[in-house]
Amino acid sequence: MGIRIAVAGASGYAGGELLRLIAGHPEFDLVAATAHSQAGQPVAAVHPQLAGLDLTFAVTDPAALADADLVFLALPHGESAALAATLPPTVRVVDLGADHRLADAAAWQRYYEGPHAGTWTYGLPELAGQRAAIAAADRVAATGCYAVATTLALAPLVAAGAVSPADVVVVAASGTSGAGRTAKSHLLGSEVMGDLSPYKVGAHQHVPEIKQASGATGLSFTPVLAPMPRGILATVTAVPATADVDPRAVLAEAYADEPFVHLLPEGRWPHTAATLGSNSCHLQATRDADSGRVIVVSAIDNLGKGAASQAVQCANLMLGLPETTGLSVWGIAP
Repeated sequence: MGIRIAVAGASGYAGGELLRLIAGHPEFDLVAATAHSQAGQPVAAVHPQLAGLDLTFAVTDPAALADADLVFLALPHGESAALAATLPPTVRVVDLGADHRLADAAAWQRYYEGPHAGTWTYGLPELAGQRAAIAAADRVAATGCYAVATTLALAPLVAAGAVSPADVVVVAASGTSGAGRTAKSHLLGSEVMGDLSPYKVGAHQHVPEIKQASGATGLSFTPVLAPMPRGILATVTAVPATADVDPRAVLAEAYADEPFVHLLPEGRWPHTAATLGSNSCHLQATRDADSGRVIVVSAIDNLGKGAASQAVQCANLMLGLPETTGLSVWGIAP
């Protein structure tokens, strides 16, 4: 028997990716997967990519999860806190939802509504000091997908004093899986294909998380729905602190020893497809020839580094395993 793992909310896209990673993890033993409307269904009937995984969805109930060593919560925002509160303190928990990410209760209420559930250790190992904090934690709040793509591009520059934190602009395109698996008319293939559309312009819920994690104090964020299933491409621009700022040098130093963050060779720009199926983030940086602004482009798999594989990376640290265990650095192609 390996380390006993359970997933609550396993019928969604992030939940399905979690199940795939757990099933292939050399130290994990998947003992329970729960769902709401899909309870009683075979996992492979809901996630056909997991054919051969002999498991049936249970009802999302504390009793189905309490015997696990670690539980992943892949529930809609606002639903994790109540379930987490019922789990024994001996069970480690990684929450993929937003319930425990924000330190500012007022920011939570503004962007998510409802009462603030409290703050857990933030699950981005590449941030300064977070790797040790995650390893020591029993409760970890995994990142938002846009938040990790933006924060990895921006945080080292802010921390080094290379850019002004007061004037950051982000335009980020995401695949449709970022909106979840629930049927929505605007996500139908005939509505999405051949189209780009902004949404929640100037009011996206990841804004306070990005500011909290990256150190930005002023952020203009425009998310764009792209006609692809998965992936995020974020373009982050900021005002340099001095005329001679070299953003590539700052990022190269910050991520020199990071297994999952790759600063691409100069002149090579990130592609979302190159990160699919991996836990990697690809970065490139330059200075705008006209405005002088710093530009960093970041690519991730929103279901990977933006959700499931990032959560597994955190779980590895919490359980004393090498953080790369069961995770791929390389994407799949074509």
